[in-house]
Amino acid sequence: MARPSAASVLVVNEDEVELSAIRAQGAGGQNVNKVSSAIHLRFDIGASTLPDDVKARLLALRDSRITQDGVLVIKAQQYRTQDMNRLDAFSRLHELVNSVALPPKPRRATKPTYGSKQERLKGKSARAQVKTPACQGRPQR
Repeated sequence: MARPSAASVLVVNEDEVELSAIRAQGAGGQNVNKVSSAIHLRFDIGASTLPDDVKARLLALRDSRITQDGVLVIKAQQYRTQDMNRLDAFSRLHELVNSVALPPKPRRATKPTYGSKQERLKGKSARAQVKTPACQGRPQR
């Protein structure tokens, strides 16, 4: 089976995304208190048109932005304007989706190196030296 190239990019339809404008947090004075410039982007992973394997990898991510219902919530409030925050939220969504677009490479099993074996045996003998005085006074079974 041929692996898709890194150039293949998944695109999320804007119809599958729910946007809401909220007031941003933090310093900014009168502007931040009056203007709803921050954006909440909600993307339902299960109901999306993404391929099933990409959905599974997205849901398997240990990301606090993914709710138990499988909804990805991105809050963008870095910029002063709503349009810039909307673009930032969409770019972060595309970045996250495309990060799981390609399946991870399978791990190739390797043998332990000679040095790691020697290091392990050295640790075992050092531990045995620690334990021998404690066992001196006890009868053998």
